[in-house]
Amino acid sequence: MKNMKTKSIEAIEQKMQGIEENSLRYHILESAKNFKASWMDLGQSLYSVWRDKLFKEWGFAQFDAYVSKEIGIRKQTAMKLLRSYYFLEKEEPDYLRQDYVESADAACVPGYESIDLLRQAKNKKELGPEDYDNLKEEIFEKGRDFREIKKDLTALIRERKELNPEETREKRRLTTLKRFLSILMSLKREIEEDKLLPSTIVKDTAELIKRIEAEI
Repeated sequence: MKNMKTKSIEAIEQKMQGIEENSLRYHILESAKNFKASWMDLGQSLYSVWRDKLFKEWGFAQFDAYVSKEIGIRKQTAMKLLRSYYFLEKEEPDYLRQDYVESADAACVPGYESIDLLRQAKNKKELGPEDYDNLKEEIFEKGRDFREIKKDLTALIRERKELNPEETREKRRLTTLKRFLSILMSLKREIEEDKLLPSTIVKDTAELIKRIEAEI
């Protein structure tokens, strides 16, 4: 692996320059840097806590209450951390090996946001094995910032969808039918409650609703 750092780590290190090492400001920046570099340890621990519901033994009824009150992070962030760790454990275990982590500058270890993006890309039907391998290279070898990768990935997926007009048309058809069905059912209820139309028309409307449901 090349000795490259993510832009977020480089930005933190630049901010640390010229600040007194014993100051609180320096300490906060250093803590942020360490979090980005060693999130895997936190993700692994949080996965164990979530999986085994250990938070209940510590007096917390819910996982989100534990992460919020105990370690000061949102549930959304905690879930990304543990999902990203579990993804690596399941799909890319080589990147969790101790010798891998020790052989690279800690700042070169991808952030959890990048791994979460890789996890989501794994299940995108618009992306093939080659796309996935290229994404891995961008994350693990080139150390690109996840925001840049996400922007490029979103554009690629949109482009692939446009290359399949039939699939796009079918999704649009289903979306329109569901919206039409929802409106029709709402109007039917209103008509029945206020007796605005004869029962025969209400019956015909109910039959139309069934026919539309069969198309979805």
